[in-house]
Amino acid sequence: MSEPTTHLDARYGDATAPLPWARTQQLFATAELYWLSTVRRDGRPHVTPLIGVWHDRSFYFCTGQEEQKCRNLLDDPGVSVTTGSNTWSSGTDVVLEGSAAQVTDQYELAEVSAAYLAKYGEDWRFEVHDEGGFVGGGREGIEEDETEPLALVFRVPPEKVIAFTKDPHGQTTHDFA
Repeated sequence: MSEPTTHLDARYGDATAPLPWARTQQLFATAELYWLSTVRRDGRPHVTPLIGVWHDRSFYFCTGQEEQKCRNLLDDPGVSVTTGSNTWSSGTDVVLEGSAAQVTDQYELAEVSAAYLAKYGEDWRFEVHDEGGFVGGGREGIEEDETEPLALVFRVPPEKVIAFTKDPHGQTTHDFA
C-alpha cells in the first residue's frame, strides 16, 4: 500500500492545513475502542463497539461466527470503522472505510494475536487455532469439557480515511484509491 493522497476539505471548518497521515494513523492505532458499521442482508445498518489493532497498515478485529457483524460481513464485506471522542470542541474523530477480508494464514494470525496482547494485555490473549481463527481472549466460564468457540479474524486495509479535527474544526481525507 502506498501513501495516501491527502487533502483538507475547506468547506468543513476553519483548519488551514490537513492532518498528516502519520498523525491520523497514530490516532487510529492507539484508540482503545472502535465502532464497526456493517450492513445486514436486508440493508439495515448494524453498528457495534469492539476492540481491534492496527497492524501492518491495516485494521484487524475478531468476532464470533454467530454474531450479527460476522453474518453481515459474509454477505457484504464493506465496513466503516470509527473512533474518537464524543466532544464537540476537542479531540479528533477518525473514520476508516474499506472491505473486510477474513484472515486464515497462521503466520498473520500469530502476528495479530501478538499485537492484541501488546495493546490490551493478558485479558485479551488470543491463541491461534489451526482452523484459521482465534480462541481465548477474555472468555471466562468455559467448562472443562466445553469446546471454546472459534473467533474469525478480519483485516480491513483502508480505502479512505477521514479525520475530523475539532480545534480548529477541519476535515482531512486520506484516499488510498
